[in-house]
Amino acid sequence: MTNTQPTTCPVVDHVMTPPPVPAHALFGRMDGIQDTARPAARSEEAGGYLIFTDQETILAGLQQPDLWSSSVIVATEPNPQYKWIPVMLDPPEHTKWRKVLGGYFSPGRTKAMAAAQHELAASLVEELRGRGECDFVTDFARVFPSTIFLQIMGMPREKLPEFLKWEDMILHQNNESDPDRSVRMAGMGAVTQYFAGLVAERRANPDPDAQDVVSAAVGWKIDGEPASDQDVLNCLLLLFMAGLDTVASQSSYALLHLATHPEDRRRIVEDTAVIPHAVEELLRAYPIVQTARKATRDAEFAGCPVKAGDMAVFPLSAAGRDEAAYPGARTVDLDRAVTRHISFGAGPHRCLGSHLARQELAVMLEEWHRQIPDYEVAGPSREHGGGVWGLESLPLRW
Repeated sequence: MTNTQPTTCPVVDHVMTPPPVPAHALFGRMDGIQDTARPAARSEEAGGYLIFTDQETILAGLQQPDLWSSSVIVATEPNPQYKWIPVMLDPPEHTKWRKVLGGYFSPGRTKAMAAAQHELAASLVEELRGRGECDFVTDFARVFPSTIFLQIMGMPREKLPEFLKWEDMILHQNNESDPDRSVRMAGMGAVTQYFAGLVAERRANPDPDAQDVVSAAVGWKIDGEPASDQDVLNCLLLLFMAGLDTVASQSSYALLHLATHPEDRRRIVEDTAVIPHAVEELLRAYPIVQTARKATRDAEFAGCPVKAGDMAVFPLSAAGRDEAAYPGARTVDLDRAVTRHISFGAGPHRCLGSHLARQELAVMLEEWHRQIPDYEVAGPSREHGGGVWGLESLPLRW
């Protein structure tokens, strides 16, 4: 559907998945849009979509699923051929699935994994320390949280390289590398086929003592009835995408900041008690998720006329860096009194894995800086766009 947005909403040069650009260029682009267009701008890409640009408006939209449906979360695909569960469900269906999944990512279960996560992170850093250099993205960021995720899911660690290849196919393509989205769809197909085989195997050989997600998935029930195979596979696909990408991306931005801001790095090295606060401030300053929604009806929202079927982006990168919400918002301030943010989203779709992500980020910062307290960027770094921003690489040396 072609959007019909007000002429007072300025048109900006914005595409969701440009080819990779220098690190922080995407944040700079969104900062510029926010500076020139409040509370919204408009892109003419893919028939047109709104881009809301201040935290107040973004928060309000994410909290109104009756107006802004999560049935579509990619602005350039208003009629997707896939359904990621539960993120592309609205209440009450979403609520039922969230209840099924909640226990795997609860604060208690997350805290019980902390010691093992410290041990894993320490061993990975120790393997790298003697080299004097690494690509943080490929050598650590994509290994540490992914290994934890595979344990939670009950998937073999030795297949991680193949899993990451599929992840790249799904989430790290752009308008030039995958203009018809065939690579992306092939990646989703490969993951779904893998899970179909794994689920069949767990059904044929059940382990009554298993605690992993895939083993539990064969018995999931919604409204007292067994979940359909397709719904189970759609849910496992979503968990796969989130588990192998989000913390890896967030931790890479954190290390890029600390590599280029030695005073902040020194604070973390000298006082580990600062780390939880630093995690929140880094999450606020570098929000990686840029989600979209589809309007369910004609309405006026934030002063903008909206038609049923219109698409809108609710970029968390704009929310976290909004000067109206946080003085000096585009600067990391480890002494900032308030670091409340919506970098994990808001409303019914607030990130289910936020407790796990926070813990993994804190563990990573502590164990890395315990063994490698001084380091610097050793070469150029580029970032990719899309629904989740991330660094392609981050060369470091020490």
